[in-house]
Amino acid sequence: MSQVQIISGSGIPVVGDDIDTDRIIPARFLRCVTFEGLGEQIFADDRAQLRGKHFFDLPQYQDAKILVVNANFGCGSSREHAPQAIIRWGIQAIVGESFAEIFYGNCITNGIPCVTAKPEDIKQLQTLIQTHPQQEITLDLNEMKLSAGTWITLIEMGEDSRQMLLGGTWDSCGQLVQNIDNVHETASQLPYLDWNY
Repeated sequence: MSQVQIISGSGIPVVGDDIDTDRIIPARFLRCVTFEGLGEQIFADDRAQLRGKHFFDLPQYQDAKILVVNANFGCGSSREHAPQAIIRWGIQAIVGESFAEIFYGNCITNGIPCVTAKPEDIKQLQTLIQTHPQQEITLDLNEMKLSAGTWITLIEMGEDSRQMLLGGTWDSCGQLVQNIDNVHETASQLPYLDWNY
């Protein structure tokens, strides 16, 4: 199982409160059988309106690993496609003022930490990223700190979620595969299951 402890890379800002999952991945892209290709459609309508000037289109942010957002990010419908689109674009962590609860849970179950910081710190970090897009940012779940050069701030997240990421237990499918012998043993003791494999 994959532990998530420290994530480093450049950042990408998405400015604005209450950015919902319909904006992150529009509904017309939900017909897919798998999540493949969703990363290409992230913020599709916002990007079309801004005609190449959205942060996700600008060349200086194309290798970003850390998304920096404002308040109530991921609100709206509970679709898992939203965090999947973010992951498949290349984001490995999200830092924000606050997150919608279901979106937050969907991110954690996919191994993506969603950490919070004070609104003024988020705004400073977004400004820093816009003025220095290649600045490396380090998110440390052990120390619960976020740093960008000499700029450092404390971050927060639910302790249960943090421990799941640090210990690698966020991946429920991975846990089943890793413990397949125990799964078979338990299943063999259940009177209502007859596995012929």
